[in-house]
Amino acid sequence: MKLAIVKERRPGEARVAASPDSVKRLLALGFTVTVEAGAGSGSAMPDEAYAAAGAAIAPDPQSLLADADVVLKVQRPTRGGEGGLDELGLMKRGAVLVGVLAPHADPGLLQAYADGGITAFAMELLPRITRAQTMDVLSSQANLAGYRAVLEAAHSYGRAFPMMMTAAGTVAAARVFVMGAGVAGLQAIATARRLGAVVTATDVRPAAKEQVESLGAKFVAVEDEEFKQAETAGGYAKEMSAAYREKQAALVAAHIAKQDIVITTALIPGRPAPKLISAEMVAAMKPGAVVVDLAVEQGGNCAGSRPDEIVLTGNGVRIVGWSNMPSRIAVDASQLYARNLVAFLTPLVDKGAAGLKIDVADEIVRATLLTKDGAIVHPAFAGQGG
Repeated sequence: MKLAIVKERRPGEARVAASPDSVKRLLALGFTVTVEAGAGSGSAMPDEAYAAAGAAIAPDPQSLLADADVVLKVQRPTRGGEGGLDELGLMKRGAVLVGVLAPHADPGLLQAYADGGITAFAMELLPRITRAQTMDVLSSQANLAGYRAVLEAAHSYGRAFPMMMTAAGTVAAARVFVMGAGVAGLQAIATARRLGAVVTATDVRPAAKEQVESLGAKFVAVEDEEFKQAETAGGYAKEMSAAYREKQAALVAAHIAKQDIVITTALIPGRPAPKLISAEMVAAMKPGAVVVDLAVEQGGNCAGSRPDEIVLTGNGVRIVGWSNMPSRIAVDASQLYARNLVAFLTPLVDKGAAGLKIDVADEIVRATLLTKDGAIVHPAFAGQGG
C-alpha cells in the first residue's frame, strides 16, 4: 500500500500529517510511505528526518499523488484554483483520504470526493467513545490551542500574570475568565493557573463545573433547570434557549467588566460559533484588557473579532483573533496529530490482503466515512449530492 504525506497549502497552515516517528509506525503496518518535499518544514521536520525514518521523498505533488493508495492530510485538499494546486484532481480513483475535511464548511467538496471515487474520512467526526480516544484529533489539537491561547493573551497583555510583591510595591495577579470548559478551555484554565492568574470559567454543560473547580478555578453560570440538561449524549454543549442566554449574558457581562483577560472557546459542531461577548460587554472592559477568541474561524464568540488580526478597540481592549491556533504550536500539534492518524489507520489495515479493510458496520468507520464507491454515504450529508 502506497501512502502519501502531502505538504499543506492552505494559508497559515504549518502542520504536517506525519512525523518521522509516525512514519516508522506506518512502515511497520505495511505501508510504503512517501513524503512531499518540504512537507514538514513548518514543523521543524526536515526531509532528511523523514528519509532517515524510511520514507521516500517526492519532489512534487504530482508524482506523490499519482499512485497513492492512502493520502494523509491535516486540512481538506485544495481543488480548482485554491492554493495554486488542485490536490483533489491529482488523486487517483479509489484512493483513501484521511484528514480534518471540514464537510460543514465546504459541503460541495463531498460531491467532488464522490465524483473522484475518493474514500474520504473526516477525522473531526470521530465518536466520543473510549476506543476512539487515541484517534481524537479535536482533543489533541484543542488541548494545544488552549495552551497557546493563554500565551497569546500574555503576549498582548501589558502586565504580569502572577502577583508579585516587590520593594517598589505589589503587582496584582491577572484575572482570567475562560468561556467554554471543553478540552481547550480546561487547558487554558490550567495554563493560566500555572502562570499565577486568578481564574474563573463558565460553560453550559453541568459536568464542566466539577472539572473547572478541580483545576482551582471558580465556576460562573446561571445554574437553573435548563443548565442541568444542557449537554448531549455525545458530551457536546447544546444550544441554549434565548431566555437562558439572556440570563447568562447578564451574569457574564457583570463578570467580564472586572476581568483582565477573557478567553473564549465555545464551538458547536457544524454551526456558527455562538456569540458570547457583545460589543457592549467589550466596551465595559478595562483599558488594557485582552480577549482571545478561539472560535474566530467559525464567526467568533466575541463581537469585533476578526480572523488573523489583533483588533484594538476605542476603549483600549485588544481582541486577538488568530485563526488555526494549533498551527502556532506546529511541532507538537503535528506530532500529536500524526499519532492520532496512526491510531486510526491501525485497525483498518488488513495485513493478509495488503490493503485496508473498511467495515462500514464499525462505529468509528460509520461516524467518519464521508464518501465511498462514488457516493456520499455519511447520513448527515447523504442528501447533499448533486
